[in-house]
Amino acid sequence: MIDLRSDTVTVPTEEMRRAMMEAEVGDDVYGEDPTVKRLEELAADMLGKEAALFVTSGTQGNLVSMATHARRGEEIIAEAESHVFMYEAAGAASIAGAQIRQIAGHLGALQPEDVRQAIRPKDIHQPRTALVCVENTHNRAGGTVMPIETLCELSVVAKEFGIPIHMDGARLFNAAVASGTSPKEIARYVDSVQFCLSKGLGAPVGSVVCASAEFIEGARQWRKRVGGGLRQAGVLAAPGIVALRTMVERLADDHAHALFLATRLGDMPGVTVNIATVQTNIVIADVSGAAPERESRQSAGDQRNERAGYGSGAASQRTVSEIFVDSLRKEGVLASTFGWNLVRFVTHKDVGNDDVHRAVDIITRVVKSLR
Repeated sequence: MIDLRSDTVTVPTEEMRRAMMEAEVGDDVYGEDPTVKRLEELAADMLGKEAALFVTSGTQGNLVSMATHARRGEEIIAEAESHVFMYEAAGAASIAGAQIRQIAGHLGALQPEDVRQAIRPKDIHQPRTALVCVENTHNRAGGTVMPIETLCELSVVAKEFGIPIHMDGARLFNAAVASGTSPKEIARYVDSVQFCLSKGLGAPVGSVVCASAEFIEGARQWRKRVGGGLRQAGVLAAPGIVALRTMVERLADDHAHALFLATRLGDMPGVTVNIATVQTNIVIADVSGAAPERESRQSAGDQRNERAGYGSGAASQRTVSEIFVDSLRKEGVLASTFGWNLVRFVTHKDVGNDDVHRAVDIITRVVKSLR
């Protein structure tokens, strides 16, 4: 199988496996794991922050960050299709007690004036705006990079109102490599940032939150509160250190593979790709013209019925994207459904140049067979 579902499917390198086996460990809840400390110091230095906190996942990193910034009953401004709103099980609301206000962005990037207008006035009827959350790169927008100029302008607005900014930088290093901007330069405009070790960087587990020392102390308690206080965590931190030292620059290969894949997909009949969004390692393809016409109409009709509150027949519940993805799987390519007519492909270190070319050949055959 050529697995293009996500860069989370990457497996650790041999160097990472050796580092795990040889890691010096201690009880991290007591602050005694030297390998975790080294990872946190390295991450903080790379992002230009005072301190860092090793967490189990990007979702946990975002949760403890939002909970540290925002109190119960307050509001967080985030992009309408942001990961913190779409895919984190309403953690901000159910655990931190803060609601998320959705603001539509441009290619996933919040626009400074839109944020300014969304900030709540002082009014007992309204929640206090406690935080602005940005996502870089933006998953649902297609792996787009938030322009540094936009981020700078947004920080000016946030400072004007005394509101902190948190960055969900799950793929921050993809953004840095694609834009030619250092992670430290990107992070300077935000108060806290979370990035994943277990996506394009290839480590098996974990994320890191970077911020001020005072903030990290508060986040550490929230991490404990949600069950993230690990003991001999150095065996997990060790491959993260290897990832940061050896896996960043090679992300450019993933970006090149994604662009090649996107270009070839866009040439296929019935498949549409917005090349402007293919800035890193994610490709989102509209396959609505590539599925059988009868099933395509049924799937679209089901979606309209569901939005209108009506049920749909069991015989016609498969969406266009499900038909397409299932057909790919039978031929040896794994991809993800991303909406009724959208399919997502993600390139990563375990999919080489030959794999991408072979995937294109398979997808071409599948498109022809479906039509």
